[in-house]
Amino acid sequence: METERLILRRWRQDDRGPFAALNADPEVMEHFPAVLDRGRSDAMVDRIESAFGEHGYGLWALELRATGEFIGFAGLAWQTFEARFTPALEIGWRLARQAWGHGYASEAAAAALDHGFDVAGRQEIVSLTAVGNRRSRAVMERLGMTRDPADDFEHPLVPEGHPLRAHVLYRVGRDAWRRRRGVTPSP
Repeated sequence: METERLILRRWRQDDRGPFAALNADPEVMEHFPAVLDRGRSDAMVDRIESAFGEHGYGLWALELRATGEFIGFAGLAWQTFEARFTPALEIGWRLARQAWGHGYASEAAAAALDHGFDVAGRQEIVSLTAVGNRRSRAVMERLGMTRDPADDFEHPLVPEGHPLRAHVLYRVGRDAWRRRRGVTPSP
């Protein structure tokens, strides 16, 4: 998929190095329980690619159209951990620090939401993050996703007592997304 400034594509072998650097950056990983070493980062790429084989979509590698530079990922991932709202299709992103503040996350996420609703045929897509992740929450809100505080939850994959265990959940439905994009919702 392509947007005005980005290419959302499947992963290549040469993405693994810059992705590992991104995952080892404490500032990028501030809202995750730990940074990832190269082995865990590569294993994540393997899981991402496996999801493409299973679903036909996933977390696409992001590349700047102008330069070909890898800047992170954005896309769709199934969340199946035990929670009131799972299983659920989640929109997510992770960008290298040098890519922050340019609107790339919002641009890529919008393309992924279009795919989730128009190609994958989903009725609702969620997004979740640690309570304190203001940057990601701002992207969710720019996308028109909404939060009901009653949906907030303790993430079961984050250890009890960890400061990042408390999470917020945002949602957007297909019709609301289409209205936002200026597309008449289907009957």
